[in-house]
Amino acid sequence: MEVKLWNDKREREMYDNFAELFAIIKATEKLEKAYVRDIISPAEYETECQKLIAHFKTLSSTLKDTVPSIERFHDTYKMDCPAALNRLVTSGVPATVEHRAAAAMSATTSAAVVAECVQNFITAMDSLKLNMVAVDQVHPLLSDLSSSLNKLSILPADFEGKTKMREWLSRLSKMGAADELTEQQARQLHFDLESSYNSFMAALPTAGT
Repeated sequence: MEVKLWNDKREREMYDNFAELFAIIKATEKLEKAYVRDIISPAEYETECQKLIAHFKTLSSTLKDTVPSIERFHDTYKMDCPAALNRLVTSGVPATVEHRAAAAMSATTSAAVVAECVQNFITAMDSLKLNMVAVDQVHPLLSDLSSSLNKLSILPADFEGKTKMREWLSRLSKMGAADELTEQQARQLHFDLESSYNSFMAALPTAGT
């Protein structure tokens, strides 16, 4: 005896859509695993993934009244497809696109931080040339420089500029705000800044390769 899951054409269409949604989620899970295991090329993965995401978006929009939560649908049918949920629901773009976006953002961020470091180096050196040697004038400049250098992940922890700025900040913190650097201290600080700046500029091409 044949058992029907539907009573009319509308119900049949709903179950057909459920089956298609189920198939898309399963196919996406397999695709994600194949990509992670290098079974398919990034180009093949991206093409197929974009197709699945497009189908998913169209179908989930059609089913928004009967399937308000894809996660609940996934759990109800015990699908065990976490990678597919992440790709289809959370991300919405292929992993290759995510990686390119992250790389571009990282490059943009690094360029901005490099510019910030250069500006802070120049500001600190120019200030000393203008005889701005009071602790409450020097400390904020070195603090800004130290902070910007620490943001740049391409520089090692023992980078000359980082260690020199830490040493100077420690020295200044033991002095009063109105205290001033002696001529010898100011000269040494300027030398350390210039040396650190040159090391910084020399490190950039190596870090970028």
